[in-house]
Amino acid sequence: MFFRINKVKELITQLFYNDKIVYFRIMNLLRKILFPFAILYGLITSIRNFLFDKGILKSYFFDIPIIAVGNLSIGGTGKTPQIEYLIRLLSPKYKVATLSRGYKRKSKGFVLADSNSNAEILGDEPFQFYKKFNNIQVAVDVDRKNGIEQLLSQTEKAEVILLDDAFQHRKVKAGFYILLTSYGDLYSDDCMLPTGNLRESRSGAKRANVVIVTKCPPNLSIEEKDRIKAKLKLESNQELYFSFIDYDDSIYSEDKTMKVDEIRNVNKLLLAGIAKPEPFFAYLQTQNDEKLVFPDHHHFVEKDLLEINNKSENKIIITTEKDFVRLKDSITSEQLFYLPIRSSLLSEGENFDKTILNYVGTSTGNR
Repeated sequence: MFFRINKVKELITQLFYNDKIVYFRIMNLLRKILFPFAILYGLITSIRNFLFDKGILKSYFFDIPIIAVGNLSIGGTGKTPQIEYLIRLLSPKYKVATLSRGYKRKSKGFVLADSNSNAEILGDEPFQFYKKFNNIQVAVDVDRKNGIEQLLSQTEKAEVILLDDAFQHRKVKAGFYILLTSYGDLYSDDCMLPTGNLRESRSGAKRANVVIVTKCPPNLSIEEKDRIKAKLKLESNQELYFSFIDYDDSIYSEDKTMKVDEIRNVNKLLLAGIAKPEPFFAYLQTQNDEKLVFPDHHHFVEKDLLEINNKSENKIIITTEKDFVRLKDSITSEQLFYLPIRSSLLSEGENFDKTILNYVGTSTGNR
């Protein structure tokens, strides 16, 4: 039922994104109508968490450092750039593997990425990891327990496993949890699906070792940080950090690079199929640019490609890195470019890195 409701929300976003007044009126009405279902959904998830907390439902432990990155809400908190941050931090010292569910992939079961893989087999984000980092293992499996067991059975065994979008996957007990929440859309201000976007109660945040407020303004003040910290009400043993999206100063095709400043005033088509595309558009858009919005993880079909072709009219097309891996075989490399992003910590980055490296080093040493 909730899957279908999210499909309705995606359709409303696609149809009315450019008319903000109509969009917010429809969404507010929908949230009010669905409030009774939110109470029911919250009760179900609370019972499930209680059963795991009390050991009635079993969680599995593994003799390897496992870091789970996730959120309490659906989509748009910056999990992919955070996983990439951890890959850059850990892969110089350890054999790293990522394990994702492979959202909207067309394959089934456990898949370990290889030279025959593509976005349809792995899903867009895992395929992005595979193309970007040639010194790690990338795997997908809806059953994270089975996925970890399969990774540990490989000849080349991982020394650290990063679980992507696994905060609610309680069948596996990770050794370290990183919880993400977006600036301006904090989990403390949200409510349960389908009225809001929370997958579980706000009390689930207590399982996190670290909470990161993502997508902050780069000039976020100390006073604003303190205000957010007070709203989140973290436990004394939890660490809080703030990060922002750092956009590259260049765009890339399969075989070409151009500086963003070079194309700033060039007429172009901006295209995004991500949860919250506004910052992407704001970074690139000028007055005469066209833009197209698609739902998150959208599979582009012939009708979409025709619309893209009609809108672009021989303009260059700039999209997100996640959308690029799904579009690159359908649009010529002369026309299609992507803009990379990174997650960067506003302050205390050394403390965060030290926390992660200490956990992995201690866990590896104790094995």
